[in-house]
Amino acid sequence: MPTPSTEITLSTSRTLGLVAIASGENYPQASQALEAAGFSRLSNGAYTVSLADAQVARHTASALVHRAHEHGATLVTSSRPYLGDVGIEIAARLPGAWSAELEIYAHPLWQDDLWYGLWEAGEIHQALEDHRIPFASVLKNGTGTELLLVERPGHRSGYLLGALTDHEKEDVRDDPATPRTMVLPADPGLAAHAVTHTFLPAYRRALHHRDLSTVLSALERIRGEHQTLKAIKDSGRYSDAVPLGDSRLIAGMERDFADHAWLEFRHVLEHAPLLLSRCRPAATAWPDDGAALTRLREALAHSQDTWDEWNGLRHELYSVPRTLPAHEWSQVRGQMGLAVLPAIETWLADSETFERQVRAAVPGGPAALSAPSPRLLTARTVPPPAPRAAAAHR
Repeated sequence: MPTPSTEITLSTSRTLGLVAIASGENYPQASQALEAAGFSRLSNGAYTVSLADAQVARHTASALVHRAHEHGATLVTSSRPYLGDVGIEIAARLPGAWSAELEIYAHPLWQDDLWYGLWEAGEIHQALEDHRIPFASVLKNGTGTELLLVERPGHRSGYLLGALTDHEKEDVRDDPATPRTMVLPADPGLAAHAVTHTFLPAYRRALHHRDLSTVLSALERIRGEHQTLKAIKDSGRYSDAVPLGDSRLIAGMERDFADHAWLEFRHVLEHAPLLLSRCRPAATAWPDDGAALTRLREALAHSQDTWDEWNGLRHELYSVPRTLPAHEWSQVRGQMGLAVLPAIETWLADSETFERQVRAAVPGGPAALSAPSPRLLTARTVPPPAPRAAAAHR
């Protein structure tokens, strides 16, 4: 994507007046031009000047033309209202307590920060590849849902809405659970209606499938190691037929398995309770699955103390590995794995029942399905994303 020249984008706001946003590799010079012309800087990095006094406004605008020329910045007049206002107006019409905040990616490289959080493979994904996106409005509901609102490139009106996530995710282009971009109309009321009745239900379904896939992938990884360990213990030999020769080796292998199993089972403990809460086996084609779901819930309940202990350590996750040798930190995880081993075995035994019931419990979908659909994921293929750093650049 070619790097545009340094620009000052001008738009109007009913409450702020004239709003200016500097962007480009030399955006500090554009900011200097705005300050020299009499604009005031907002906390989000945008600049404003009141339009209440027409004479003062004309004088400021004239000064900006000269200052922008002196600092090598191009003035661009937007045909749209200030995006910060648009985000707030849409958020105010959504169900629940939503807020909106404008983020500015003044330097072209800062736009890349969006890739880490973007859970979207449609038009916004393409827009980031092909266009300069110097600012966006992030809508939040206070319970973890974040949506990205940008002006639709190549069009004089309308917006694009996509999803953001801090959760580890597959390549969004290959993951069928990835939410798709929604094109929103310019009118905030119509836009909010589309978000409420179309985008958010689809987003909740995507979250449901993502969490299910996370649980299934974790169980599959545990299952593979569990089967290998069981085969070795039953035969008394390694997989290459070499005899073990020492019972202490078995104990060591069990500890290693418990360590790795805990790291995976954390995903089950985190995501499975909500998925189970949606299951209504009596309303599906498999009403007898209720007994298995009860076993799974009981297994989670028996793991709660260990899960609470782990969460208590989360505040020390960055310091513990430095204060404990690696093998001792492994022992801590291994002890947790051994503590929940009966629960792990229950989940391995009843995972197919869990899968079909959760697939039948998709939010907004039919209560009963004729058969479970193919699994969305089999394993993670990308490392956890780094947190978005856009706020650090303001």
